[in-house]
Amino acid sequence: MINGKTLMLALAASVISTTAFALDKVKFGTNWLAQGGHGGYYQAVADGTYEKYGLEVEIVPGGPQVNNRPMLPAGRLDFLMGGNLLLSFDNVRNGIPTTVVAAIYQKDPQALMAHKGSYASFADLAKAPSVLLAKDGQFSYWKWMVDAHGFRDEQVRPYNYNLAQFLQDKQMVQQSYATAEPLYAAEQGAPVDVFLLADQGWSTYASTIETRQQLIEENPELVERFVNASIEGWYNFLYGDRSKAYDAIMAANPEMTKAKLDAEVQQMIDLGIVDSGDTLEKGIGAMSEDRLAAFQKLAVSAGLIDEGAVDLAKVADLRFVNKGTGLDIRKTLAGH
Repeated sequence: MINGKTLMLALAASVISTTAFALDKVKFGTNWLAQGGHGGYYQAVADGTYEKYGLEVEIVPGGPQVNNRPMLPAGRLDFLMGGNLLLSFDNVRNGIPTTVVAAIYQKDPQALMAHKGSYASFADLAKAPSVLLAKDGQFSYWKWMVDAHGFRDEQVRPYNYNLAQFLQDKQMVQQSYATAEPLYAAEQGAPVDVFLLADQGWSTYASTIETRQQLIEENPELVERFVNASIEGWYNFLYGDRSKAYDAIMAANPEMTKAKLDAEVQQMIDLGIVDSGDTLEKGIGAMSEDRLAAFQKLAVSAGLIDEGAVDLAKVADLRFVNKGTGLDIRKTLAGH
């Protein structure tokens, strides 16, 4: 028979146990519909890595009718998948209190593509009759290409995110996201050469993790857990069994298939988009003050920002990366 004292002790133990295993609920917003480029986060949910770090993470996809960016400063998201550093510079210039805490892509996947064999080098693209560019590109990396590589504004033709013009003209060059348009062109029987802007000096980080400065100040331990778990998720996704992540991505975005995801992931690996450079010793997500400063200098030179307009100390917080997190996972799974 259970007496009153025994029951009270049992209830107390139950409360302590529940409290000990309560997970911190976190909302993470992505920049588009679920895809391979988001794989590390879906992996960390699917294989229990976030849970291991005491987190219950809800991934909130972006999309054509969804803009997650303002949801972060508004407090409706805790973390956000950012773009390249130009967006972070804009946040600082506009007094938006968000900060980059990790750079998942060491290389911006932004690229130019040309029909296979039409141009021997990136430098030759500056002689192309036409380059298809969307408005965003015209007002960002194109200015750097003109400033640093001799491209000419007369080359620009509007890109409407349809491959038809490119496919019909063997001399046409167009912007591309290295893990998207080159694969779509290949599906339509048009093999291409991909010229990653990052390999030509476009030194921005991309697919960053951003959070509110307030969260960093009030709960840095939560930020650290989310960053560490996300990094481990990316190592497991790139080099391990990613089948559960695939299932989660395809459930969230039925347009994805295993074949599409395999091609996208292989492209990320082949081009060193996530795991290259500093990550080889410091782990995925690595950032450096020197590289941040170098990209700021590039942006000023190209006329993308005014000198002195951006306080780099507010752009990124390096406390949560560069610790070698996940290197043991890569060594086990990939053998290096």
